[in-house]
Amino acid sequence: MSKTDISFEAIYKAHYPMVYQMCLGYMKGNADLAGDLVQEIFIVVWNKLASFEGRSTHKTWIYRITVNSCLQYLRKEKRKSNIQFEKIEYALQNEVDQSPQDNNKKLYQAIGKLAEIDRLIIMMILDGESHEGVAEVIGISPGNVRVKIHRIKQRLKKILENE
Repeated sequence: MSKTDISFEAIYKAHYPMVYQMCLGYMKGNADLAGDLVQEIFIVVWNKLASFEGRSTHKTWIYRITVNSCLQYLRKEKRKSNIQFEKIEYALQNEVDQSPQDNNKKLYQAIGKLAEIDRLIIMMILDGESHEGVAEVIGISPGNVRVKIHRIKQRLKKILENE
C-alpha cells in the first residue's frame, strides 16, 4: 500500500486510540487536556500527510509527531509528564491493597519521576509496541530497549516501595 492509498479518516481511526493513550499519559490522566492535544496532533497529521514519504510506517510517523507534540506542550507549560499505568501494575506485580484509583495515582507519580526517554519507552511498551518498534522510534537497538525496560521496571518498583 502506498502512502496515497490510505485516507486521513483511515489513519485517524487506526491510530486515535494510541495517540489518545499517549496524550493521556503525558497529561497526567487529564482527559480534557489529552483530548485537546489529540486534536492538535491530528491537525498536524492532516497538514503533513501529503508530505509523508513512507520511510517508516504511519504508526511510527504518528508516534513521532505525538511524542514531539506532547514534549513541546510540556516544555511550554513547564510541567512534568506522567503516563497511564493501568497495565504496568501487572508488570511490577504491585500487590498494594488499595483501590485501583489509588494505585493508578501512585503509578502516575512514580512514572513522573522517570526521565523523559524512560517515560516514552515504558508508555510505548504498555501500548503494545514491539521492542523493534520502540527501537526504531527512539533510535537505539532492540537489545538496548530490553535492557532499558528492565531498568525502568526496577526503578519504578523502587519508587513505589519507598512511598
